[in-house]
Amino acid sequence: MLLDISGVLYDGDHAIAGAAGAVQRLRAHSVPLRFLTNSTRRPKRAILEKLKAFGFAAEAHEVLTPAEAACRWLTQEGFAPHLLVHPALKEDFAGVPARGKAAVVVGDAGRYFNFDRMNAAFRELLRGAPFLALAENRVFKDADGKLSLDAGAFVRALEYSSGTAPVLLGKPSRAFFLAGARSMKCDPRDVTMIGDDAESDTAGALNAGIGQAFLVRTGKYRSGDEGRYRPGPTAVVEDIAEGVGKILDSLPGN
Repeated sequence: MLLDISGVLYDGDHAIAGAAGAVQRLRAHSVPLRFLTNSTRRPKRAILEKLKAFGFAAEAHEVLTPAEAACRWLTQEGFAPHLLVHPALKEDFAGVPARGKAAVVVGDAGRYFNFDRMNAAFRELLRGAPFLALAENRVFKDADGKLSLDAGAFVRALEYSSGTAPVLLGKPSRAFFLAGARSMKCDPRDVTMIGDDAESDTAGALNAGIGQAFLVRTGKYRSGDEGRYRPGPTAVVEDIAEGVGKILDSLPGN
């Protein structure tokens, strides 16, 4: 099972009703879990702390983040990061070389996106730096309950101006979904994804070869999202509790 985090397990400063119980039911049935998040405003440490505070007993190896994928890429390819990210995320890059050939890494910098930082990244791209996009989501549900611009608009601006296509590391990257399935030692066709983003979570998962993808009507979901992207979700459910119920009901012996 692959689970999105924000909008599926919690929404801002509160857990979604029934979500903790749904995760507990999965664990009680020995269903392997991985939490796939495109959150790039907070480090993995803070994500784990928030999950535990809301009653989700997630282990570090169960949470997959785009920043981790970026660190692996940088280490394997021998590049140092030129970071255009939120300051809070910088701790996740502490283990990679700070000097050397630069690769531009873009996440959701929020209010730290400004002309000078965008232009510095643009100039690195003009000098031939690789371009790593931690995510390219269009929108996210902000703390005030409304939708806000996500990193995708800024990724596209840099791509447009520099002519450099980004390497996408988070959802809907096929490699990201398959890394989740592989870490559970599961055939992707036997895995289900549950998310609130019809483009990055459900269409992305199905395009990656994940067997099922359920779209929840919580988080950033808006009426009609299920028809906006192809392929459409396997099912649309009210929340993770309903999705987990469908999955457990389909298990042999139930």
